[in-house]
Parts: sequence; C-alpha cells; structure tokens
Amino acid sequence: MNYDKASVGIYAEIFESIPEEMGFALERMSFSPNIKERRDYSCAMFDLEGSLVAQAAHIPVHLGAMEFLMKKWLSDGPILKPGKFYISNDPYFAGTHLPDISVIAMAEHGYVACRAHHSDIGGDSPGSIGGTDIFSEGLVIAPQELTTELAKAIAESSRAQEERLVDLEAQRASVSLGLKRFSETASKFGNRLGRLFAEAATYSEESTRAALRRIPVGSYEAQDALEDVGDAAIKVRIVIGRGEISFDFTGTDGQVPFGINATEAVTRSACYYLVRCLAPEAPTNAGCWAPVEVIAPKGSLVNAAFPAGVAAGNTETSQRIVDVLLQAMPGPMPACSQGTMNNVAFGGNDWAYYETIGGGVGAGPSDDGADAVHSHMTNTRNTPVEAIEIELPLRVMQYELRPEAGGSGKHRGGAGVVRAYQALEDGIVCTLMTDRRACGPPGGAKGQRGVPGCNTIARGSDLEILGSKARIRLGRGDVVRLETPGGGGWGQN
Repeated sequence: MNYDKASVGIYAEIFESIPEEMGFALERMSFSPNIKERRDYSCAMFDLEGSLVAQAAHIPVHLGAMEFLMKKWLSDGPILKPGKFYISNDPYFAGTHLPDISVIAMAEHGYVACRAHHSDIGGDSPGSIGGTDIFSEGLVIAPQELTTELAKAIAESSRAQEERLVDLEAQRASVSLGLKRFSETASKFGNRLGRLFAEAATYSEESTRAALRRIPVGSYEAQDALEDVGDAAIKVRIVIGRGEISFDFTGTDGQVPFGINATEAVTRSACYYLVRCLAPEAPTNAGCWAPVEVIAPKGSLVNAAFPAGVAAGNTETSQRIVDVLLQAMPGPMPACSQGTMNNVAFGGNDWAYYETIGGGVGAGPSDDGADAVHSHMTNTRNTPVEAIEIELPLRVMQYELRPEAGGSGKHRGGAGVVRAYQALEDGIVCTLMTDRRACGPPGGAKGQRGVPGCNTIARGSDLEILGSKARIRLGRGDVVRLETPGGGGWGQN
C-alpha cells in the first residue's frame, strides 16, 4: 500500500483522541474510587469488521482483549443496533474477569466501547475476588442490550448498588461521547475514512515487523510459577521469524480450582503488550497484532475452560506471563518487575472497596528500576489516602517506600511500597490476592532478585504473617499491612 507515513501519525492521533476523551469523561462522571481515582478502565474504537482502529493508553491487560471481544461479539453475540447500548462481563465470551464490565455501541462506520473495573459485582467476597469458580466470583452478564431494568438488576447483585448504577451510567455516557466524536470524524474525512483506517493499520504492522526483524531469529524458552496454588507453572516457547513472533504456552500447567486462571483474552493481551514494548512508535491498532501468533492450550492456566475462576488471572497470572516472556526473550531485556498487582479488597454487606498497590520495577541495561509504581499489565494509580478515609471505615496507618526491596546489581531494582490499613468497625472482610511473597522477582543479566513482599495482620499485640492469598474478617482496630516486592536488579556489580 502506498501512503504518506508522515500523515499517518496525524490522523492516527485524531483517531486515538476519541478513546482518550471517552476515558476523561468516564473518569469525571464515575463514582467509585477504582474508576475515578485509580483510572482502572480502557476505551477503544473499531471499524465495521471489529478490527481495532484506536485504543487509548489506558490498561495494558485490555490490549488486544478489547478487539478479541469485539470480534467475538460480531461472530457469536446478539446483533448490535444503532441507538442502543450493549453490555457483557462474561470471561468466557472473550472477556477478562467479572469486575471488568464492557459497554459497546454501534456507530455508522464502526463501534466504540469502554471497559471499566467495578469494585464489586457480587460473589462470595467483597471486591469479587478470591472465589473457587466463576459462580462464586460474582454475577455473569451474558452479552445483551443494556437497559435501565438490567442496570438495576446488576446493581442489586452488588454490595454497592448506588455505585454500580452511577458507574454504569458513566460508561454509557462515555460511549455516547465516543459515538458523537466518531460521527464528527467520519464527516470530516468522508469517503476517505476506510482508507485512512487501513493506512494506519498498515503503518503499525510495518513498524512492528521492522522491530521484530531486529531480534535474532530463533526459539527461546522460559518458565515461572505462581505461589500458594501448588506452584502452578507457566511455560512459553517464543519463536522469532523474520518479522514474525509466536508465543506457544504448550506445557503450561492445567487450570486450578481457584481464581487465578487466565482467559485467552488476558494471555493474548500479555503477549501483545510485550510486542508493543518492542515497537512503541506504532499507533495501537489491529496492525500491531498481524505478525503475532498465540498458542494457549484450552483448559490450562493461560486459557481457562468454563467454569474455572478467573478473577486473579486478569491480575496475578497476567503479570507472571509477562515475567516469563521477559525471561525467554533474547537480548538486553529488563529484569522482572514486582510480578503482582497486590490486590486488596475490603467490604461489608452494603459496601465494597478494591485497589491494587504499586511496587518495584525491574532494572534495565541503562537505568535503575522505577520505585513504587504500577508496572506491566496494570497502568493504574494508587488511590489517595484522603479518598479512602473520607469514603470508607478504614484508616491508612502507613504509606511509604520500601527502599531496601530492590534487587542489587549494576543497576538496582525499584523500591517496593509499605501500605497499612486499620479497620474502624467490626466485621469488615478483607481479601488479599498477591504474589511474589515467597520468592522475589528474578534479576536480569545476573542481577539479584528483588526482595519478596510480605502480608501481615496485627490484632492488638499479636502479629500474624499471612499467605499471598488470604481472606480474613477484621475487628475494630485490626491492621492489615502489605509490603510489596522490589524489582529485580540488572547486571553484576
């Protein structure tokens, strides 16, 4: 295809501005701290075939997963009609996990969608994490039209009904804005619009293939494991061709009766994330995935079969997949980062709160790792202390760096975080879904591992060390404390 590469950057930015603005609208209108403070959402637009046209730089675990859902919907879902909104959170319908609710609508020249992580969607535990199967994790919303009656029913299944209603309405408003901007863009470009979509995709594909050609052709393997679930192993074989890459997870352990199994959409997103890191200059669209093949055996940790629980597959397993990919890739790859999202959920009968906590980033060939940030498959913020204490019966007793956690080496891994919460009333349920508590993240180029994390609960003068996965009932005054892992070091001192 002959096209002006300089112009591609201009109209690719125009396309990307639509999901960016959708995200700003969602953030401003939402109610829950998880969306308005942590920005745990993604927005995207697609062409009439469901191919990704643009996705804002929101959450990496949604990379590719959004297009995966769109293609699945057009193939097997209910017919999308103009003027109506549609909804799904079904992990087994190209979804990620139940708290991620997607809202979709049809425009004249394509589709727009937003996905937001809701703080609760029912289930056995506040925050909808920690179940043994999909039914214990919460409400499964099959692909269907989003009506007022359905929104009310979803809210009634949640521990925070008003919050659900407002957040769903914010998603509807975000998608409405996307439809408006899509229409305005179509009017501006007229009958050139389809060609411009194709040119942007071609440019991204060519940029990605060029980046892959800089990697030595060959086959590379690695494996790593998740903790406290029988050391569930993830194995990968990466095959680099000339401008192509294949990720083969054959040999990965089978799914387990606990919610750490990943859906295919999540596994694809982790692989796509690595490829995007290799070619960051390419606009994010369907062209980025053209050179990529993902082989994920059904019924495994990386492609769960119904009705396996998947809540933490989206968070912990996605991070471990990235760790495995980094360890397998040739060349001067960075050391592994903290390798967990440090999921923390609190709640009672009528409220729920969820957040993830940052940690250390792995060091690289030229720099130390960043301190106390969210890395890889999460791109969220930490919830401000003030937001927690104003809205919830919790007090944040400690929030500081853990500087000793970074692995040593020529370049040091990033520092972890210490964050402690005190219960201000009896009966609060706390769920922890974390990892890298037994063994810290690996270093790179013979650098040292990062220091593992640690979870504890203090009940008066009694201190108990908790496992990486735990569900506990708190009494007034109890303090839950998390020390998050540091990043791996890079190179020898």
